[in-house]
Amino acid sequence: MDSLIECVPNFSEGRNPDTIDKIANAIASVDSSRVLDIHSDADHNRTVITFVCSPANVGDAAFLATQAAAAEIDLNHHTGEHPRVGATDVIPLIPVVGVTKKDCIEVAHALASRISDELGIPTYLYGEAALVERNRTLRDIRRGGFEKLRQAIRGSDRRPDFGPCKLHPTAGATAVGVRSYLVAYNVLLDTRDVSEAMAIAVQIRESEGGVKGVQAMGFNVRGKAQVSTNLTDVGAVNIQLVYREIAKLAASTGTSILGSEIVGLAPRVALEGLDAQDIGLPGRIPDYVLEDRISG
Repeated sequence: MDSLIECVPNFSEGRNPDTIDKIANAIASVDSSRVLDIHSDADHNRTVITFVCSPANVGDAAFLATQAAAAEIDLNHHTGEHPRVGATDVIPLIPVVGVTKKDCIEVAHALASRISDELGIPTYLYGEAALVERNRTLRDIRRGGFEKLRQAIRGSDRRPDFGPCKLHPTAGATAVGVRSYLVAYNVLLDTRDVSEAMAIAVQIRESEGGVKGVQAMGFNVRGKAQVSTNLTDVGAVNIQLVYREIAKLAASTGTSILGSEIVGLAPRVALEGLDAQDIGLPGRIPDYVLEDRISG
């Protein structure tokens, strides 16, 4: 296909396979849409679906997925490790081939407007699609989660870009944005002490003077501590450097790494020259490469 946009929506459901299937099937029902990867985690209670689609149809696929999630997920009964404000929590759009970020921004604005108009879900525009600076980062949009946003959305500093200043009663709010490629890379530690993962996250994240292009948090996953990272500058961040830094910091407290995972897929440039075992991954590097999935 001459033109492709990658879309990586995150849904607040990681435990019910029937719900996940309905959402994935909604995406796949759209012409030219291809689901490349589905990554679900019961502890985070979250599913990340990676798909590619033509610019003309990607908004329809994302909308139908949001509609399916709203019909199936009630955030009033949702618990999980990952911060969230919506049944469809976030919809990032990434240019792949034959499109620009400007094209993706146009899609994002139209999609956010449609979600609020047709589903009654307030929407925020973030990243390079942001209309106002206060909504540029997901951290600011998600601050306090679904529960706190119920009241906070009424304030002038938390109002959505589209829709009323009140949450959908069960589906919450949704953030739609445009960004460059990133790698969601998580490292599992051989300890139950989540404070160790949190301390490592603070030391490696760029905002605290750590590694450039790294965002990081600590979570409890499968009874172990997990350092969860987003590598936001794939051309500059060396994923093996991140792995080794986490290993060094863990060893300083008597802990070791059990393994790692990539959530979704990664662009080839982020993984070139590496073996999976170099960064704690199971399988082979080609299993994780976006371009290989697209061409496969």
